[in-house]
Amino acid sequence: MINSYLVDAPEVVIESINNTLCNVFPMWFGNMPLDGGHLLLSPEEKIELIHKEPKAETWIRPVLGAQEFLYKKERWCLWLVGISPKELRTMPEVLKRIEAVKNFRLASKAASTRVHAERASEFRDTRLPDTYILVPKVSSERREYVPMGFFDENTITTDLNFMIPNAGLYEFGILESKLHMLWLRTVGGRLESRYRYSAKLVYNNYPWPDSPTDKQKQAVENAAQAVLDAREQYPDSSLADLYDPLTMPADLRKAHHALDKAVEKCYRKEKFSSDETRLSVLFERYQALVS
Repeated sequence: MINSYLVDAPEVVIESINNTLCNVFPMWFGNMPLDGGHLLLSPEEKIELIHKEPKAETWIRPVLGAQEFLYKKERWCLWLVGISPKELRTMPEVLKRIEAVKNFRLASKAASTRVHAERASEFRDTRLPDTYILVPKVSSERREYVPMGFFDENTITTDLNFMIPNAGLYEFGILESKLHMLWLRTVGGRLESRYRYSAKLVYNNYPWPDSPTDKQKQAVENAAQAVLDAREQYPDSSLADLYDPLTMPADLRKAHHALDKAVEKCYRKEKFSSDETRLSVLFERYQALVS
């Protein structure tokens, strides 16, 4: 049977859901600044602010949107969560920025924005797990894999990315695999022609392997680490450089192919003969989960 997704698998319609279908870490939205740009800093603005307000340096952290993550662009933000009113009042340059945020929010026609004027020193969202996997919301359709990465509480991600809090190498390996990329291309949306990742549609519905053995999970973790190690060999290159099909290094591609094989063994012992077969197995697994 050829289903609505043009896959030889049971007829299903995958809809957005609020919770994960499998017992895995949830996917969170990144932190929306909703600040009119006043809590965000270019490298030059960071230097200028620290020059005028040296005490502010403690409260400045790197911030990543999808562009900063993929293209290795530098950007900073004032992350004032937990600062005391006393300390805040000793930094007049920072207070100017907070006042600008407050005015920006109050001027909004949306009540949902105006309500956040009462806490103008903070992003609208302040989610910050100890560690997380960052997943960009939008990625070029030319890439064979959507680049993802590990970060900790010292790096802030905006709402242009997703976060998977406290996830590890096994989860990273599954998500960076060819199987997961095929799922994204098949059920996910598009922004123009680019891949648009969705927590509720793609991630929450993804049919993870059913009870992989410890040996299988370890193989995925080892292969996932090899992908990260291969990336580290090119410190001057951005992820956009590394994952462009024309410039992707051979050792990184080889590491990804080894990861693909390790992940596929978590689904079945037999080798997959085609992408059509891979998708069929994913949809059959999905059908079993929802049934």
